[in-house]
Amino acid sequence: MLKNIFKILLSLLLISAGCLHFLNTEFFLKIVPPYIPAPLWMVWISGVSEIILGIALQIPKISKISSWAIILLFIAVFPANLHMYLRPERFPDIPRLGLLLRLPIQGVLIAWAYWVGKVNVE
Repeated sequence: MLKNIFKILLSLLLISAGCLHFLNTEFFLKIVPPYIPAPLWMVWISGVSEIILGIALQIPKISKISSWAIILLFIAVFPANLHMYLRPERFPDIPRLGLLLRLPIQGVLIAWAYWVGKVNVE
């Protein structure tokens, strides 16, 4: 029961974040490190990916593979969080501590995706 609630919450988080990529594209463009090519496409691709994976996590037949794809997505976007921390002047409305906390939060999100995707052996 608890795992299902957290699976739904993770799905909602992903779908919401994915939608924000399109509603607040300028913010997400600032997050993309300069060495990443085609930043606008990367923002769109990551947004669509989050929406699709958030939905896919709720489909029992593909939920486990979806959780692994979510983990890979969280790893893939980690450089953007590091870029935010290293370029705080680009994000004056976010406290430096907030930028720092985004880094370990990625680990929490990865653990969360792993946990909800694990098959119960009971």
